[in-house]
Amino acid sequence: MRRIHFGWLVVASAGAAVFLSAGVRAAPGVFLLPIEDDLGIPRSTVSLAVSIGLLLYGLSAPFSGRLIDRFGPRRVATVGMAIIAGGMALSATARSSLHLHLFFGVLSGVGTGLIGSVLGATIANRWFVKRRGLVIGLFGAATSAGQLVFLPLLASLTINQGWRTTSTWIALAAAVAVIPVALFVRNDPAALGMAPYGGDKPVPIPRPDPRVMGKAIRSPDFWLLVGTFGICGLTSNGIVGTHFIAHAVEHGFTEAVAAGTLAVMGAFNFVGTIASGWLTDRIDPRRLLLVYYGFRGVSLFLIPALHDRLGLAAFAVLFGLDYIATVPPTVALAADTFGRQNVGTVYGWVFAAHQGGAALAAWGGGYIREEVGDYGPAFLGAGVAAVLAGMAVLAIRRAVRPELAI
Repeated sequence: MRRIHFGWLVVASAGAAVFLSAGVRAAPGVFLLPIEDDLGIPRSTVSLAVSIGLLLYGLSAPFSGRLIDRFGPRRVATVGMAIIAGGMALSATARSSLHLHLFFGVLSGVGTGLIGSVLGATIANRWFVKRRGLVIGLFGAATSAGQLVFLPLLASLTINQGWRTTSTWIALAAAVAVIPVALFVRNDPAALGMAPYGGDKPVPIPRPDPRVMGKAIRSPDFWLLVGTFGICGLTSNGIVGTHFIAHAVEHGFTEAVAAGTLAVMGAFNFVGTIASGWLTDRIDPRRLLLVYYGFRGVSLFLIPALHDRLGLAAFAVLFGLDYIATVPPTVALAADTFGRQNVGTVYGWVFAAHQGGAALAAWGGGYIREEVGDYGPAFLGAGVAAVLAGMAVLAIRRAVRPELAI
């Protein structure tokens, strides 16, 4: 009987951490009103704590990547889960807005940032020669599954037990998740005398280049990755994730129907991300991104014309398949271009740009709605940006350059 490669155990253990981290990121939407009622503070104050968490989630990614490249994914993931556990446990004791900002904002943002997208990208490139794209897709699917599972679960717990008890349960789950991470996540296969999956012999991971970002910022390829992935965040989490429900309600749909559409979108996002990982192992990532961004642009053009449930359902399926399908090919391009030993650092900054684009669209969509009276121009502008991103990504040079190669 053929033994399962240890790399898959690493993926399963780290994937559980990513799954739980995604659930923590879903908590603010469930806790918003209960915290407002419990603490008696304005919604804007609670929202500020949420914004702090989102901002630090994005800004932590480059530093997480640097730490992973230097100390390995095991230590960083263990520390990240411990910070999440501590932050959620302390959030349950919050009695003021300051407590909320520090515990629910700062600690949860930093903790989830350490566990975020960079962890999966690094493990895939260290432990796998074959199936790297698939592994990155699996981590993306863990993120989608975490949001899908935890949203209804947290909502039910909060209704029945209150937000403080629910926060305590999250803290306990995070503390338990530290165990498999500490036991089974290893920094690289060579440390165990193993070859990576699909490799012929153990190959130690080269030390990361401490000057890689100095070289990267002088590279047009890096800025193309930053710009296109920023547009990915703008056209997904930013405009659709933030404003789709409000837009749908303004066009005659109930809030329940609009929220259900996002749930369907999340389910197909799970499928699309895994499929994208599988395709990334077989097709030039630049061609995949051209298709993904182009398809997304056309989908966004159609949003203002949706006026019935059938159209809404069709949009949920099509857009869901494409929602974060861009992640596996983007990670592959970062690794191919700047060396897989540097992928944590480089992709960390690329991911920060993604969150920056999402934040811009979250604010910009609301601004356009107030100025124009409708979300239509915001969705159309996002569609144009997506099409341009698809064309721009073709200019990225995929081959690893000598000065940045492994």
